[in-house]
Amino acid sequence: MSARVLGAPVAKPATSPLRPLSLAVALVIMLGGSVYPFMFAGRGGGVDHGFALGVFWAMSAGLVNGVGFKPQFVVWRWLFSGWACLGALLLALGLRLA
Repeated sequence: MSARVLGAPVAKPATSPLRPLSLAVALVIMLGGSVYPFMFAGRGGGVDHGFALGVFWAMSAGLVNGVGFKPQFVVWRWLFSGWACLGALLLALGLRLA
């Protein structure tokens, strides 16, 4: 049995649930790039830096958001949100199709 100090506030457990969709997107990008790294290459076989930026941003945002971590700083919170993951994926798709 645990003793409780009178008048001390009871800390609520931090709730940061997993976000399975963001985590799944990040894991698919990570595993897909590991199994077939040529998917990051451009049309001529060289490096497509814009596409890589979008894909790796989406992977990073998906991992951070997917495990339930919520950064305190507002800019980081936005850059690693689920919406940022989607936006980065759309950016990568647009650059790949252009």
